[in-house]
Amino acid sequence: MEALTSVDWKTLFTPSSSILEMVVRGTLTYWFCLVYLRIFRRGASQTGLTDLLLITLIADAAQNAMANDYKSVTEGFALVGTLVFWDFFLDFLGMHNLVIRRFNAPEPRILVRNGEVIKQNLRKEFLSEDELQGMLREQGVDGFANVRECYIESSGNLSVLKKGE
Repeated sequence: MEALTSVDWKTLFTPSSSILEMVVRGTLTYWFCLVYLRIFRRGASQTGLTDLLLITLIADAAQNAMANDYKSVTEGFALVGTLVFWDFFLDFLGMHNLVIRRFNAPEPRILVRNGEVIKQNLRKEFLSEDELQGMLREQGVDGFANVRECYIESSGNLSVLKKGE
């Protein structure tokens, strides 16, 4: 019963490794994951089952790279704070710097122009025509012929301009 009610306060709040080491580990892991996902994934709205699995596995693998088997909540707070800092700081810098903005959010890519699918851009986005048609139906468009222009935005969402608009 004592195991259920006792708390080792010293272990809970006293770091077992350097806080600076946790910040460096968090920074390196954040940047590696950001660059990796930026190169291989477009945006969150494009997330499918395999993407969710990938994110879950990255989170588990990254935890080992960042944690160095920490035991105190202080180290966890330092690590989470480091990750949140970089996420916020890159968004902030992206508002003021075009290069960082383009790194964080790629330019929209046209997928359909005047009813014609641009297959080269579909391949770059790893989308099939069937997937694109499904996404268009979600936008209330029943076929490529009714599309003047269709872009995939940096968020992974589609922007569709219908013919006659």
